[in-house]
Amino acid sequence: MARANKSELRLDTPKGLRTTNLVGRKRNGRSNDRFGRFTEAIARGMGTPWFLLGLSALVVFWVGWNTLSPEGLRFDSIELGFIALTLVLSLQASYAAPLILLAQNRQDDRDRVQFEQDRQRAERNLADTEYLAREVVALRLGMKDLASKDFLRAELRALLDNLDQRDEQERREREAARDRDSRELESREREASPRDSRGTAERTAPHEVHPFD
Repeated sequence: MARANKSELRLDTPKGLRTTNLVGRKRNGRSNDRFGRFTEAIARGMGTPWFLLGLSALVVFWVGWNTLSPEGLRFDSIELGFIALTLVLSLQASYAAPLILLAQNRQDDRDRVQFEQDRQRAERNLADTEYLAREVVALRLGMKDLASKDFLRAELRALLDNLDQRDEQERREREAARDRDSRELESREREASPRDSRGTAERTAPHEVHPFD
């Protein structure tokens, strides 16, 4: 691309003249856009009631002036059928039609651009809608794998029952161990009480004196 651009440039052409072409193109584009806006303004003005009222007032004034005013002040002859008025109206109609067509062409271009933008926006909205639909379906499929409220309640109740049973079993084991300890203690006390009574009896009994002593 760079080589092609360099080959298109002429060395015998001054640099200022080469740049003026681009500037001229920009100016032509701006002038075309300005002329298009001007034609649209004229077309909009011609489509208003004020234009019809002004044109009607002009025709009435034209006909009245050339009919009621003195002959020296008349500029259009009534005998010739107001030729000047006919020419003016024909000229206005001949210029109005192309101006209206130019305005319609610009409006068609804008409508085409707007239609393209609307189509792109509709495609984006459709893509977003499809994406959201896929996400909703994925969430629904994921929700099927999740636990429901009833399942969680049943699991919690089962866990609480297991904990209650474990606590009850531990309590029973502690009571059984306490009972065993108390029975062992009582048995030890029972075994120790005869021994103590026997020892006290031996200590309190008098010593027998042997006759040979």
